[in-house]
Amino acid sequence: MKYTFLLLSVLFLSCQTNKEQHLAQQGVSKVSEALAPSAYEAEAELRSLSDEFKDYWFAGEAEISSYTLEQARYGELRKGTAVLIYVTEDFLPDQQVKADQQQDSNVPVLKLNSTKNFVTGIYPYSIMNSTFLPLSSEDHAIKVTNSIQEWCGQVYAQINNREQFEIQAHSYFEGEADQHYSLPKTILENELWTLLRVNPDELPTGTLEIIPNLEYLRLKHQKIQAYTAKVSHKPGVYTIDFPSLSRKLTLFYETTFPFGITGWEESFTSGFGPNAKQMTTTATRKERLKTPYWRQNGTADESLRTQLGLD
Repeated sequence: MKYTFLLLSVLFLSCQTNKEQHLAQQGVSKVSEALAPSAYEAEAELRSLSDEFKDYWFAGEAEISSYTLEQARYGELRKGTAVLIYVTEDFLPDQQVKADQQQDSNVPVLKLNSTKNFVTGIYPYSIMNSTFLPLSSEDHAIKVTNSIQEWCGQVYAQINNREQFEIQAHSYFEGEADQHYSLPKTILENELWTLLRVNPDELPTGTLEIIPNLEYLRLKHQKIQAYTAKVSHKPGVYTIDFPSLSRKLTLFYETTFPFGITGWEESFTSGFGPNAKQMTTTATRKERLKTPYWRQNGTADESLRTQLGLD
C-alpha cells in the first residue's frame, strides 16, 4: 500500500477511513477481502454484498437525501426539514467508535446519520440519530445514538452492542436523569433504516420484539426496552406497528438498487391530557446528492445546500 504523506493527511481529515479510501482506489475486486468478519462478528452469518453495492457504497462518497418534514409535536404539525446521510466507514469493534487508521480488526459499517429540524412556537428542536450497521455479517447494529436539543435542555441516549445491549441515557428531566442498564439483544428499529439500504430482503416481518427508535422513546419519555410489534413488508413499503404504544411507522422506498427511502409516515399520540390526539408525522424526499461532503466546508460549498433544498 503506497500512500504519500499528503494523501494520508487528507484521509485522516475526512469522514472516510483509510481503509475505505484504499478500497475505492483498488477497485471493488478487493472489497470482499476487506469485508472478512472480525472476531466481533465471528458468530454471525456472513453478509453477501453485490458488486453493485460495492460500486455504489465504496466509491469514497456519502449519499445525502433531504426531506420536507411535517412533525407532530404538542398536538400540532410543525414544518421542518429532515436529512438522511449514509456513508461507509471503518469502526473499532471494542471501543465502538470510528477508526482513525486501517487495521485488520476494524469492522466496515454503513452509517446513517439522520437529522430533523423544526420549530415549536418560539423555540427550535434539533434531533440527530446515528446508527452503525456491520457490513461483513448479518448482525445487529454495533452502536446507536440519539441526541435532542431544544431550549428547555437536551437529552442523550446510546446503545452499545456487546455481550448484551448496554444502555446509557441522560436527561435534564427529573426521573430520567442518568441511567445505565443492559438488555437482551433484539431488533432495533434504528438499524432497520440502514438494513433496508443494504438488502430489503433481510428486513424481518411478523410479530416481533423491537426496541423502538430512540428519538421516539426520548420525545415520549418512554423506557428504552423492547415492545411487541406487528411488522409487514411488501415491495416499496415496510410497516412497523406497536399496538401498546399506539404507534405505527411506514417507510417508503425504491424497489431497485440503491433502495433509496422516498419518505415515511409515523402515527402516534401527540399532545397531553385532553388535548392529546393521534397525529401523523410525514417526510417526503426533495433531493438526493452523492458527494464527499466532509471536504466541502468552504463558503463556496454552501451552494450545495441550495441543491438539497436546505436554504
